[in-house]
Amino acid sequence: QVQLVESGGGLVQAGGSLRLSCVASRSIFNINPMDWYRQAPGKQRELVARITSGGSTNYADSVKGRFTISRDNAKNTVYLQMNSLKPEDTAVYYCHGYDSIIYRNSWGQGTQVTVSS
Repeated sequence: QVQLVESGGGLVQAGGSLRLSCVASRSIFNINPMDWYRQAPGKQRELVARITSGGSTNYADSVKGRFTISRDNAKNTVYLQMNSLKPEDTAVYYCHGYDSIIYRNSWGQGTQVTVSS
């Protein structure tokens, strides 16, 4: 099963930017799709952005126009560029991938993003 490790979280002021990275333990060529989820305290985990192996993307309405998901298959990495951050973006962000060879889901350990007002 592929291991996913997130990084790039931190504390930022409202209006600022962060870039999250998710590095996989092996090729992500067959990890399809790959997603970023987030979970705020007291709330359910929600899908933020999704990217397929073909490069198609989908975003939650709350982040459209501010966040961009991308993947670099050569580096086994998926990114989430977050701009114009708002306090309501504060959450633990998780990387997720569906291994289409062994039909299993993999999750990272999460990275905390805190946006101060």
